[in-house]
Amino acid sequence: MNFEHNEDRRMLADALGRYLSEQYPAEYRNTTAYGSTGYSAETYAKLAEIGAIGALFTEEQGGFGGQGPDIALVFEALGNHLVAEPLLGALLVGRALTEAGSEAQKAQLEGIIGGSTLAALAHDEPANHYELNRVATTARKNGNGWVLDGAKAVVLFGDQAQLLLVSARTSGAVGDQAGISLFLVPGNTPGITARGYGRIDGGHAAELVLSGVQVGADALLGAEGAGHALLERITGFGLLALAAESLGATDKAKGDTLEYLRTRKQFGVPIGSFQALQHRMADMLLEVEQARSAVINAAAAMDDTDRVAREKVLSAAKYSVGKIGTLIAEEAIQLHGGIGVTWELPLAHYAKRLVMIDHQLGDMDHHLARWMALAA
Repeated sequence: MNFEHNEDRRMLADALGRYLSEQYPAEYRNTTAYGSTGYSAETYAKLAEIGAIGALFTEEQGGFGGQGPDIALVFEALGNHLVAEPLLGALLVGRALTEAGSEAQKAQLEGIIGGSTLAALAHDEPANHYELNRVATTARKNGNGWVLDGAKAVVLFGDQAQLLLVSARTSGAVGDQAGISLFLVPGNTPGITARGYGRIDGGHAAELVLSGVQVGADALLGAEGAGHALLERITGFGLLALAAESLGATDKAKGDTLEYLRTRKQFGVPIGSFQALQHRMADMLLEVEQARSAVINAAAAMDDTDRVAREKVLSAAKYSVGKIGTLIAEEAIQLHGGIGVTWELPLAHYAKRLVMIDHQLGDMDHHLARWMALAA
C-alpha cells in the first residue's frame, strides 16, 4: 500500500499548512476560539477559499477530493494548528446531503462548500450517551409538512448555524433503530430556541429546544423512518475527521515537548539528556505513530462496502486516538512541568482539545464496546 499523498493532496497540505502557520497563530486562535462566537468568519471563509471544505467532497458533489485520505489530510492540519472553525459540521451535514439528498436539497451544498452556509448536526439529546438510536425528539405530520418537538444537546455552533440537520422520531419507541428520520431545518425557523455557550476547549455549542417547529415536506432527508443508517454513515466520516484531528494535535504536542526537552536546562545540561525522560519521549513517539496507523486504516476503510468491516475500523481508530490523545496530553504536560498547564503555553490548549475529542461522537468505552458488538 502506498501511504504517500498524490500531488494534489500535497499541494493542498502545503497551502493549508502555510496559511495556518502564517495567519493563525496561537494568540489569534485563542482570541477567536474563546470569543463570543467561538470562531472567525473571516478565517472560515479563507479556509473555504483555499479548498479545505471542498477537499471533503468529490468532484461530482462540487468539491475536488472526498476520499478518506483527503478528509484525513484536512483535519490533521486543523488539529496540528488547533483550528476551532466549524468544518466538522460542514462535513457531517454535507455528506448527509450527498448520501440521501434530493437534487433540490443537494443545491445547498454550494453554500456549505463555499463557506457561506454554516451547517450543524443536531442529534445528541440530554439523556443520550452516544447512542445513535436514542432519539426522543418527535416529528408528526401536519398537512403537507411536519411539526418537530424536542430538545438537542451540545450542537456545535447550533446557535449560529444557518442549516440544521435534525434527527427526530416519526415512529417507534425511544431506542428503536427504525423510525428515525432526518430533517433539514433553517436555523432561524420559528419555534427554535438556542442557548449558546463557549466550550472548554474553544469553539461554541448550543442547547436547542424545538417547540412546534413547522417545516415543509421537502425538509425530510432520505426515506421516512430510515435515518439511522444515514446517521451511522455520516458519523463514520466524523470519526475519521476527529481521529485525524487528534493525530495532528498529538504530533504537535509531541514536537513541542521534544523541543522543550532540548532547550530546558537543569544542572547545566538539557533535560532531554536524562535517560528517564528519553524513554518517556520514545514512548510518546511510538504512540503517535500508532495513532497515525489507525488514521491511515480508517481513511482506507471509508469506501469499504462491507459495513461491519468499515465500522469496526472506524471504532478502533476512535478508541485508539482517544487513548493515545489522553496519554500524550498527560505526558506532555508532565514533561513540561508546571508551565505545561499555563494559559500562555499552547500545550495546555492542545491538551484540553485532545481530551475533549475523546468525548465527541463516542468515547473510548463506547467504541470499545461497539467494536466488540460488531465483532461478535
